Amino acid sequence: MSKCLAQPANPFNLPFGLGGIPEGHHKGLLTTDAEVKNKPPSRHFIHGYHLIQGKMNHGMEDYIFAQRRNLNGCDLGLYAIFDGHSGNEVAKYLQSHLFENILSQSDFWKNPVHAVKKACKDTDDEILENIAGSRGGSTAVAAILINGVKLLVANVGDSRAISCKNGLAKQLTTDHEPEKEKDLVESRGGFVSNKPGCVPRVDGQLAMTRAFGDGKLKEHITAEPDVTIRKIDEDTEFIILASDGLWKVMTNQEACDCIRDVDHAQKASRKLVKEAKSLGSYDDISCIVIMF
Repeated sequence: MSKCLAQPANPFNLPFGLGGIPEGHHKGLLTTDAEVKNKPPSRHFIHGYHLIQGKMNHGMEDYIFAQRRNLNGCDLGLYAIFDGHSGNEVAKYLQSHLFENILSQSDFWKNPVHAVKKACKDTDDEILENIAGSRGGSTAVAAILINGVKLLVANVGDSRAISCKNGLAKQLTTDHEPEKEKDLVESRGGFVSNKPGCVPRVDGQLAMTRAFGDGKLKEHITAEPDVTIRKIDEDTEFIILASDGLWKVMTNQEACDCIRDVDHAQKASRKLVKEAKSLGSYDDISCIVIMF
């Protein structure tokens, strides 16, 4: 669902960026005293991105954020897909502000899960007050890669992140679909409609249970992200972030198989988008590929 800026607003003045329970017991992004006192381990990584407007009856509503930044001596990769609906204003705002709000949290390094959730809440409040009002919203899947060896992933909605390890796909996020989170919606006073031939929708309107914006439905949905933190080991080949324009027509494994023989992240992202389009996706399609 989504106006595209191939080179988004750049709050960090840089050259051209979160499903589940936090993994393991590591509370912070640097998990040991040795990592803090000495130079943290690192692994080379590159990224590429591509997006195209779909054939739906609206303008482009997908936005991409992809940047590298040095912070506290760490090499950060900041990546996100924002898939807007009922307009592009929310996705555009997220592109310009979400990472800025996350990295400005005082406890980002010590308690990143709390920091990301607070930043998402603050950003959603800003959107509801100043940007979207009762209509318009966006999903988000965002990743922060630290030195190529530690990954924080957060998502709100049905955009998705996966990894490919030894040729096998692993989903890193949970799609926030109405049937999966029906109890959540009903506990907030809403309902999930499931009319024959139609996708399930919150209050008969929204095909996801979590989104930024959508003020009219906010009492029954949330912008709280699922957040995971995991280590990237030597067997991890690449990571894909993409909007549902890709996932509607490709399985996780098909996406991995599609690009496993491609040797450059930019070529891989273009191949994924081209494949999704050839498989009949009518939606906006956007993806980021991070290769190791």
